[in-house]
Amino acid sequence: MDVVSTHGLRRHFGAHLAVDGVDLRVPQGKVYAFLGGNGAGKSTTIRLLLGLLRPDAGEVRLFGESLTPGSRRRLAPRVGSLVEQPSLYDNLSARENLRLNQRLLGCAPSRIDAVLGQVGLRDAADRLAGTYSLGMRQRLGLALALLHAPELLVLDEPTNGLDPAGIRDMRELIRELPRQTGVTVFVSSHLLDEVSRIADHIGILHAGRLCWQGALDALRDRSTLEVGVLDAEPLHACAAELGLAFEASDEEGVWHAPGADRAGAIALGERLARAGAGLHHLCLRDDGLEALYFRIAGGTAGEVAA
Repeated sequence: MDVVSTHGLRRHFGAHLAVDGVDLRVPQGKVYAFLGGNGAGKSTTIRLLLGLLRPDAGEVRLFGESLTPGSRRRLAPRVGSLVEQPSLYDNLSARENLRLNQRLLGCAPSRIDAVLGQVGLRDAADRLAGTYSLGMRQRLGLALALLHAPELLVLDEPTNGLDPAGIRDMRELIRELPRQTGVTVFVSSHLLDEVSRIADHIGILHAGRLCWQGALDALRDRSTLEVGVLDAEPLHACAAELGLAFEASDEEGVWHAPGADRAGAIALGERLARAGAGLHHLCLRDDGLEALYFRIAGGTAGEVAA
């Protein structure tokens, strides 16, 4: 089941098209990382998912139900969020901040100690929030978002401004949440290393367009074999024998076979040499997350198929 799905989601700010026909699919019980550079449209998309902005076109569906002004009140209790800096009362302790929200939300008082334990703040629960470091404030903000045991947790750049230790702590918290609670996590980030460590699924956004989404495992150890030959006929004959399928050549006459491995590249090179195909280029290119992301960010969104 998709906890979040969008269909043709679009949002303008004046003449600027911030979100351009985005179709998200966020599976239940997973960490979905929304990856893109600054200005890509991640925060705008998140505000659309939370009902804080209304789309110019398209639809947001949460838990299979269309998000409308009428349904938002009913769906909101199933969603927790941490967007930008958490809103805290600095003159209250962490426990008192949580108690205030617990009463407003009407959830059980036992949830306070439960979330303090989840985010690692139980020993600092009675300190004033104003004395907390930035990393501790982010963890308290996460505790507030988890207080009512949401089914969906939406986090917008939760490690922004944190030091390396704070980033590590937040990353470990996010990674463990679905396993501990069953919550689905939708987290935006522009940090490749962070995404590769926490995500089950990713979506890559560039200039408001969703350029790729899918399981992160589908990108691990993914390679494309590039072959340049003077005679393409023996290339296709040898490739068929090895179970390789080459796509159309580029402007330089180089053919591309996604999903190849090192052994296949070596075997093909040997066969082409024996066949006299005029081999002049042979390269096994990494097509993992980093390569895919920089092909998108370094070019136009249309260069990578969604």
